[in-house]
Amino acid sequence: MDATEIRILGTLLEKEQTTPDYYPMTVNALLAGCNQKSNRDPVTTIPEGDVWDALDRLRKEVLVWRSEGARVERWSQSVSRRLELDRRSKALLTVLLLRGPQTPGELRARTERMHAFEDRDAVEAALQTMADGVEPLVVELPRQTGQKECRWMHLLAGEIDLEALQETAAAAPTTSSPPSPTATALAGRVQQLEEDVVELRHELAALRDRLGD
Repeated sequence: MDATEIRILGTLLEKEQTTPDYYPMTVNALLAGCNQKSNRDPVTTIPEGDVWDALDRLRKEVLVWRSEGARVERWSQSVSRRLELDRRSKALLTVLLLRGPQTPGELRARTERMHAFEDRDAVEAALQTMADGVEPLVVELPRQTGQKECRWMHLLAGEIDLEALQETAAAAPTTSSPPSPTATALAGRVQQLEEDVVELRHELAALRDRLGD
C-alpha cells in the first residue's frame, strides 16, 4: 500500500472506534480526517482526487466498502475483518498506521480511547502476537542510540528499509534539555484543543452531508 492508502485505512479505523456515530464516513469527512493536524505523523495535505483514487484501489482489494443506497457515498473499512484483528491489535494497528514507528509506552498512551491496556507489558505482548503470525503485521525495529525502548512499525506498506529509517532518525534535530513541566502541560492542552477542533469539523462535515441527503 502507498502512503495515501495507509492514511485512509488508519483514519477509517480510528473514526470507527472513537466516533462511531459518524461512521461510515463520507469522502469529505474522510479527507478532513486524513489531513487533520493532530494525531498524525506526518501531517499531510492529500488532495480529494487522490483520496478517491486510493479508495478505488482499496475497494478492489476488498479492504474498504462503499455504502449503497444513499445519495452521499459513505465508506467503511474491512481490513480488521480481513486480518482478523481483535480489539487490542485493531487499536495498535490504527495508531501505527496514523503515526508511524512508536514505542510500547507511546502506543499505550495513544490507544487509550480505543483500548485501555493494563500496562506496557500488555502492549508488548499484543505486538508480539501480531509479529508472530503467519503473515506478520508489525515488526520490532532495532533500538536507536539514546533510546530506552525499541520502536514498532506496521508492515502493511511492505518491507521496511531499516537503513533509511536509521538515517532519518539520525538527521532529526535533538534538544539539549527536556521541556519544562509548564511547556509540557501547555503542549498537552494545545493538542487537546486541536483534537476538539478536528472532531467538531468532522461532525460538521457529517451534518452537512446528512442535510444534503
